Amino acid sequence: MSHPLPSATFPDGQSVPALGLGTWHMGEDQASAKAEIRALQAGIDCGMTLIDTAEMYAGGGAEEITGEAIKGRRDGLFIVSKVMPSNASHKGTLAACEASLRRLGTERIDLYLLHWPGRHPLRDTVVAFEELRSSGKIARWGVSNFDTLAMRQLSALPKGKDCAANQVLYNLSTRGIEFDLLPWMTDNAMPLMAYSPLDEGRLLRNPDLGKMAGQMGVSPAQLALAFLLARDNVIAIPKSSSPERVAENRASADIELTDDQIAELDRLFPAPRSREPLQMI
Repeated sequence: MSHPLPSATFPDGQSVPALGLGTWHMGEDQASAKAEIRALQAGIDCGMTLIDTAEMYAGGGAEEITGEAIKGRRDGLFIVSKVMPSNASHKGTLAACEASLRRLGTERIDLYLLHWPGRHPLRDTVVAFEELRSSGKIARWGVSNFDTLAMRQLSALPKGKDCAANQVLYNLSTRGIEFDLLPWMTDNAMPLMAYSPLDEGRLLRNPDLGKMAGQMGVSPAQLALAFLLARDNVIAIPKSSSPERVAENRASADIELTDDQIAELDRLFPAPRSREPLQMI
């Protein structure tokens, strides 16, 4: 019997599954569209009701795939999308959100993120986010690929403390955020979204992880995801175009890591001992 998915909680009290569905690289090939839609729907069916997408992914194609997957079943889902920095002026953010809403076929985005810091003043982006929230077109807003300094600068802006989340690269082989960014977000009761939780598949080929996973009777992907799910208020968003792989990912929530297993993962993939530059893909 599957264990319930762990949850993460936003500052406004909204809880979501800590294991969601990524869509990076979806929508790039029309021949794969039906399989991608089925994979997202399979994830929804097994409780992975958070879907992360962005206007950048396949030039809006991933949002269209998401829109097809959620058609007729929007209630109960938590949709995340992102505005590109090049579009993140005040007017540009408003227009980008409207375009995302059309592609998604929904009236509301549950979490709208600035994809990474850009040339437009962050103050203007935040003003646009707040207008979108007041109009009900988004429920909350956040950022992506912001390091600790950028988060502090954001918090100092008017309404900056209303940021609901930060999405960054985080997995067993990329743990630099654990030194300062993750503790800062924990202190501010803000969930951290972990993109590329399998390091774009590289962790699946890691011999040490493979050996440990084999000894535990699980897959390397399940072990890598279990590491993230054991963290408080961290949301992992693996992408898969296969319902079978989605089910495999879902089963990672059934793994309860022991102290010895966590210590072994720390030995194989050491935690940072000093501040490191934020890594991005």
